[in-house]
Amino acid sequence: MDICWNMLSEEQHWKNMAPPTPRLVVPIDVSKKPWEQKVPLHNRWHPDIPPVADVIEGELFRVEMVDWTGGRVSDDNSADDIKFLDLTITHYLSGPLRIVDAEGVPASPGDLLAVEICNLGPLPGEEWGYTAIFERENGGGFLTDHFPSARKAIWYFEGIYAYSPQIPGVRFPGLTHPGIVGTAPSAELLNIWNKREKILAETNHESLKLCEVLHQRPLANLPTPENCLLGKIQEGTAEWHKIANEAARTIPGRENGGNCDIKNLSRGSKVYLPVFVDGANLSTGDMHFSQGDGEVSFCGAIEMSGFLELKCEIIRGGMQEYLTPIGPTPLHVNPIFDIGPVEPRFSDWLVFEGISVDESGKQHFLDASVAYKRAVLNAIEYLSRFGYSKEQVYLLLSCCPCEGRISGIVDSPNAVATLAIPTAIFDQDVKPKRLSGKQGPKLRRLPDVLRCSSDGHLPVTEEDPSSTRAP
Repeated sequence: MDICWNMLSEEQHWKNMAPPTPRLVVPIDVSKKPWEQKVPLHNRWHPDIPPVADVIEGELFRVEMVDWTGGRVSDDNSADDIKFLDLTITHYLSGPLRIVDAEGVPASPGDLLAVEICNLGPLPGEEWGYTAIFERENGGGFLTDHFPSARKAIWYFEGIYAYSPQIPGVRFPGLTHPGIVGTAPSAELLNIWNKREKILAETNHESLKLCEVLHQRPLANLPTPENCLLGKIQEGTAEWHKIANEAARTIPGRENGGNCDIKNLSRGSKVYLPVFVDGANLSTGDMHFSQGDGEVSFCGAIEMSGFLELKCEIIRGGMQEYLTPIGPTPLHVNPIFDIGPVEPRFSDWLVFEGISVDESGKQHFLDASVAYKRAVLNAIEYLSRFGYSKEQVYLLLSCCPCEGRISGIVDSPNAVATLAIPTAIFDQDVKPKRLSGKQGPKLRRLPDVLRCSSDGHLPVTEEDPSSTRAP
């Protein structure tokens, strides 16, 4: 009887007790460089990057992170930092974190790791972010043939809302999310990545028909020791050189999750990640205050420093139970995402359609990328009639909570893509209407997005007259 009473009392005690404050496992000091942080960061995927902390299944813990550049973009009045950004450095990640159960047994290869996002946001005192267009000769982007010069907009946060002095007349709630959540690859999976991406990198641009989108960007970003940060592994050692020459870059999403940039992974979401190494070695980074589907300007979300509060669950044997490999090995699987219940509510949308016929009039067979490009261009041209420069609209469509869809992928020869923009984010009515003899909306808005200086080691890109502000 006493035993039962004690058990009941303990159970009731836990039921009535508020949950503990999340344990901070990766703190960030934004005044310091990424390699100066108290808990080491990393910018590569590799099974031998050691974990920086253990996390027990079910505990609530907090991870802080720098913005993806590690503080190299400033809240200032110039886009020079974007123009000259060294893109061999991407995605400083917090972690890896070794996940263990209550008995201390780590997650094992073949398990699924369920990562629940309980809370997230900007770091206190860092309530700002940026969206940018990369220079054509330094990164480019989805529409670099239309927007070849570096540009930047700064966004400031008021609770859930964002506004920018460079894109006036717009205010919207952000759907804050991490761009990167992933587990470490096994040595076998890493070898698969490096082999297939090397083959892609050696493939002719013309045969892939990607030059319209990629321009100067490489087809694949292969392992390189240049600007490599490997957490606790000391630079210059034999171990560091071995890992640096094998470790995968963090730019694409892969079987481990990684840089998927899925804007709906916000509060209440779960990510079911395959486990490839003991402990899973979970890492995260690339925080976004808001993003539109496609992140079309490449540096296209509202990038920021931020935090995540997470809980993890280990589903033993979950890979075989729930993930079917689509490929030649059992490792060719992809994560599952459970979207949370929290998102901005919009009831009115303006939707732009695009088909797989490019700007030159060339037909592309069921090419969803070309169709989406046309939808974005149609939206830019339309909204520039309301007083915005085309650069302003391009950046806005990259970071506001717009919805992209592949609407048709079967009706030969045209794929159909759509881009839906919530009209409530504007302070004016942007719908077509009877003109009553007027010429249409011509509201002039100043200032424009931040530009860069014409000096430096990059050539000056000639402006396309069609990309200037609407009169």
